[in-house]
Amino acid sequence: MGKDMRDVYTETLIELAEKDDRICVLEADLMNATGTRPFSQRFPERTFDVGVSEADMVGTASGLSAEGKIPFAASFSTFASRRVFDQFFLSANYARLNVKLVGTDPGITATYNGGTHMSFEDVGMMRLIPDLTIVEPSDIVSCAALVKAVARHSGCVYLRMHRKGSQELYPADTEFTLGKGCVLRDGTDVTLIASGFVMVPEALRAAELLEKSGISAAVIDMHTIKPLDAELVVAYAKKTGAIVTCENHQTAGGLGGAVAELLAEEHPTRMGRIGSQERFGQVGTFEYLLNDYRMDAVSIAEKAENVIKRR
Repeated sequence: MGKDMRDVYTETLIELAEKDDRICVLEADLMNATGTRPFSQRFPERTFDVGVSEADMVGTASGLSAEGKIPFAASFSTFASRRVFDQFFLSANYARLNVKLVGTDPGITATYNGGTHMSFEDVGMMRLIPDLTIVEPSDIVSCAALVKAVARHSGCVYLRMHRKGSQELYPADTEFTLGKGCVLRDGTDVTLIASGFVMVPEALRAAELLEKSGISAAVIDMHTIKPLDAELVVAYAKKTGAIVTCENHQTAGGLGGAVAELLAEEHPTRMGRIGSQERFGQVGTFEYLLNDYRMDAVSIAEKAENVIKRR
């Protein structure tokens, strides 16, 4: 078994903090869930657990940022978005500070925590904040690299991160740049634009299914949802003439919405969107939820075939 995403997140923060005394961690009574206990043991003076008080956590992080620190504040994505939106909008972003807000267990990865903890709307909310950067790593390699990029970035960031589970889609030395998507697989008939731990692997599996039907599918890992890599999206829209977005989120407001808005203005293209459609969350196993919300590889492949037919 490999390391969980949360372990890589914490190890990367420790590595950064060893060299930069501005790095600090804030939690809202979820240190064990986020996996940051080792950071607190190594840097107790730079760890702040505010208890079940997420809005206060964001306010405290904003104060630390105002004093020159680089705070990483984490909670379940429902709490790191819906519950703290006003504080994050005003205290951190409107004030032009440098707060890194981390939302864990997005969408169906909340599994048994159920609908109250299943955020299908967090990216849509965060996209409304001016100049905010939104990042979602897809594996442990991109997680480590993107956490470092987020720490270097001057300005607020929303980091949407899976907690448990390990997968490696990239070689260990892969470099990532905020705002630049990664082409994992080239293709000529349709482009699958995916984000995150759940949907990037499903998009790759869908591309393999499509290949068996004689369809050449490109797969792009859009790890930075905002700012969107407009140049890459438009280039592949022109190349393939068909786009399918894949996200562990509502199809409205998130990655699919961002791509659709861009293409409507820059290069109108036949497209489809995979994700939750006008539904709340529910309790279930990961596999059940993946299929019930039609986010699986088969559903992606079917959507791609439909879009190609309409091209």
